[in-house]
Amino acid sequence: MLRNFLTVGSWTMLSRVLGLVRDQLLAAFLGAGPVQDAYLIALRLPNMFRRLFGEGAFNAAFVPMFTERYETKGHQSALRFAGQALSGLMLWLALLTILAEIFMPLVVSFIGSGLTGTRFETAVHLSRITFPYMLLICGAALVSGVLNGLGKFTAAAAAYVTFNIIGIAAILLGALVWHNTAVVSAWGVTLSGVVQLGALYWAARRAGMAPHLTWPSLSPDMRALLRRMGPGLVGSGVTQINLTVDTIIATHLPVGTPSILYFADRINQLPLGVLGSAAGTALLPLLTRHIANNDRAAVHSSLNRAIDYTLLLTLPAMIGMIVLASPIMAALFGYGHFTVSDAILSGQCLQAYALGLPAFVLIKVLSPAFFAEGDTVTPVRIGFFTLALNLVLNLLLYRPLGHIGPPLASTIAAFVNCTLLAVILHRRGLFIADPLLKGRALRIAGAGIMMALWVAAAEKLVAPGLPAWHGVWRLGMLTALIIFGVLVYAVMLDALKVVRLRDATVAFQSRLNRRRAR
Repeated sequence: MLRNFLTVGSWTMLSRVLGLVRDQLLAAFLGAGPVQDAYLIALRLPNMFRRLFGEGAFNAAFVPMFTERYETKGHQSALRFAGQALSGLMLWLALLTILAEIFMPLVVSFIGSGLTGTRFETAVHLSRITFPYMLLICGAALVSGVLNGLGKFTAAAAAYVTFNIIGIAAILLGALVWHNTAVVSAWGVTLSGVVQLGALYWAARRAGMAPHLTWPSLSPDMRALLRRMGPGLVGSGVTQINLTVDTIIATHLPVGTPSILYFADRINQLPLGVLGSAAGTALLPLLTRHIANNDRAAVHSSLNRAIDYTLLLTLPAMIGMIVLASPIMAALFGYGHFTVSDAILSGQCLQAYALGLPAFVLIKVLSPAFFAEGDTVTPVRIGFFTLALNLVLNLLLYRPLGHIGPPLASTIAAFVNCTLLAVILHRRGLFIADPLLKGRALRIAGAGIMMALWVAAAEKLVAPGLPAWHGVWRLGMLTALIIFGVLVYAVMLDALKVVRLRDATVAFQSRLNRRRAR
């Protein structure tokens, strides 16, 4: 599991780093203003449906069924099932895409009700360009699920890197050649969907498991899939409705607020995407096998070690982002049209998002235990409650707290969600925190707190007013503070006997020697 965790995490990290470069270019060329707001609304639409139909309820139901069929009934049966699922998904999403293209002004007026005038017209135009990405990326997500079900994580994780590679090229071409950054970047989004689907399908074909399109039919397999995904689809729908409310609220705040929230969330998504997605992706097929074999001890061990691995990296990431929020946003985005003032406001949002980072990651770690049992109902019930809470908190907080309201509401709701998931799994006997996890979690938290104190003191002594420094010096000092924090954290982990630096060095050298010997 650790090898798969690291494989997915490594590729996801590369994708996130390239995504950061892409976002930096967007900030520099579009700033935090009306065109950026319109572009982000256009990007929000296909991503919403991607999470709903692709990476959300559909894959949560599909991957366990595909894995179980492959393990029990063999290659051909699993391949037929994948082809039927892909055909049904693509037909439904093609019809949805056609309707959305026709009625896009109505769609944008709903999701961005605060947009008026040029912002609204630009959002409609850009959304019509980006929406087909939803169809392509959902197909890619299903093929990715096939590969993950086979235990082949590398190709599926690597394919998503192309989104950011093509996105970077599109932004540069749009800004420097065609002088229309938003439009060219929107076309880059859709083109990346074509490339991702093609790359994943090619990988599945090499693995001998490329699903073929057939005329969709409501076979017993499809009815079973729909029954499994139904509750999850409702739950994901509630999630997307809640995210849509966040977007609607942001459009009613001052111009540029959707952009400020977006860039803060993108930084928060770096550790969340790498750790949460990697853990969830690697855990789902593994837990499915353990539960199918009725091996409760293996389920307990897998969940405990996954939580251990994620906390080891998540807690210092959370603490570091809270302590250095404004310098991070200024150093990464404070160029071109994105001002230092924008960076400070976005840093405040980042602090609110980062506070909930452990909860966001643990939700992705705990949820696969339900999906592996074929239970998509319980997470939905929890989701209805916590997302209703999120909605109420959004409405209560956005006026008094402005741009900080939406991320703070999401953080509170995430902690409630995570707690409920853990309690129910514990009652079912699927998750019992072992003494090793409890002890290490406390020591990891202690190491993180010591890191925060040292970094905060260092910033105050050697870099007062860091967000307003000149770009190069600001980035250099931020890098130095981060390196200093990592060193302090490593020393504290060693002092608290969480990770022995000598053992880690020996293990790394041994792994390096094995690779050289191949």
